[in-house]
Amino acid sequence: MGKPIVAPTQRPMASLTGLVPFSKSWKNPQPILSFQYLHSSSLTLSTKPMSLSNHVSPSSIHQSSIHSKNQAVESSSELVHFPLLVHNNYIACTIPWRFPYDDMNIPTPTELSWIILLQSLIPSYKKRAERDTSVPDAANKAENFAQRYGEILESLKKDPTSQGGPLDIILLCKLREQVLREVGFRDIFKKVKDEENEKAISLFENVVQLNDAIEDEGKRLENLVRGMFAGNVFDLGSAQLAEVFSREGMSFSATCRNLAPRPWVIDDLDTFKMKWTNKSWKKVIIFVDNSGADIILGILPFARELLRHGSQVVLAANDLPSINDVTYYELIEIISKLKDEEGCLMGVSTSNLSVANSGNDLPVIDLKRVSQEIAYLANDADLVILEGMGRGIETNLYAQFKCDSLNIGMVKHVEVAQFLGSRMYDCVFKYVEV
Repeated sequence: MGKPIVAPTQRPMASLTGLVPFSKSWKNPQPILSFQYLHSSSLTLSTKPMSLSNHVSPSSIHQSSIHSKNQAVESSSELVHFPLLVHNNYIACTIPWRFPYDDMNIPTPTELSWIILLQSLIPSYKKRAERDTSVPDAANKAENFAQRYGEILESLKKDPTSQGGPLDIILLCKLREQVLREVGFRDIFKKVKDEENEKAISLFENVVQLNDAIEDEGKRLENLVRGMFAGNVFDLGSAQLAEVFSREGMSFSATCRNLAPRPWVIDDLDTFKMKWTNKSWKKVIIFVDNSGADIILGILPFARELLRHGSQVVLAANDLPSINDVTYYELIEIISKLKDEEGCLMGVSTSNLSVANSGNDLPVIDLKRVSQEIAYLANDADLVILEGMGRGIETNLYAQFKCDSLNIGMVKHVEVAQFLGSRMYDCVFKYVEV
């Protein structure tokens, strides 16, 4: 059996090839979160399965009032600007890959580092694709994917304009998804998503009970936030995490206990705690991230707490599959399994909980391109939450909104850590009040 995820007490200095340097803003040395792992079967919370009988059907989950319950906005529908976004100088991608003085025909060091990062993920994608039993001749198609996407990335190393532009993380992810679909794959992570969803569903009741047992509201909120960070570790878009997860699995409860200590690289939790106590939001839009522990043990307990506070909550999930991100349709099914016969999540009514199609099909998001459904639902929202490294850090970290906003996610790429001046597996909790 492996060990849980642990944060050591000393933080060594290192270069980009290893760990990242200190942030100049830190007053005290902070430790790197090193990863040791536990088999999924060794979760320390109870794994007694919940009874899934008498659950309401997925169609009873609230959907957009501008569409019938049997309709959904597909990503092929016209996409629109997110209405709460301040459009002045909005750039989706957080990290600048090049500057105006750079030669447009020569890749910058930053562009090269990200191309190499995406190349490093090809073997894990190929392996997942080879095991996709829903696709005939999966092995050959997986090889075709690896070769074609690898060739595209090599061409970008020689000419950063070869695939159009601008060259950024959105384009690299889009090209990868396009190649997967062109060779015949729709959802190569479907099997692992389903497995992790079922494991997380079996733990949901215990996680909620542990949270509810915390009487102090501020401490309960911090525990919920830590749960969101711990759940966000289930990210198969990170090469290191994908490899370790496939080999050993991870422990949700141990990860909660062993997150990088505060202060995090961006840490507005204390401010958010004060607002949480003194302010209630009428309507909250949450752009969600991964399947499994992320959505079920991280986001849903937090959303349930928002419901207890009287907020309406809209969970915006991807239209189409990408990595292990939860889709709109999968999220409806997950919630239908968690709800009891009275339509409640552990005693909390879901009458104010909605699931919406974001219109997105990538692990990152450009808020100039969202579904009409989520745009309509967001018009009267007063808090927007972007969860996960892709949606909340690699994109939209500096996005400005017409209402309060929260970016929450874990740093899982060295390139992101270097840009932020953070530890690997550090946490971002950025709250902006308007």
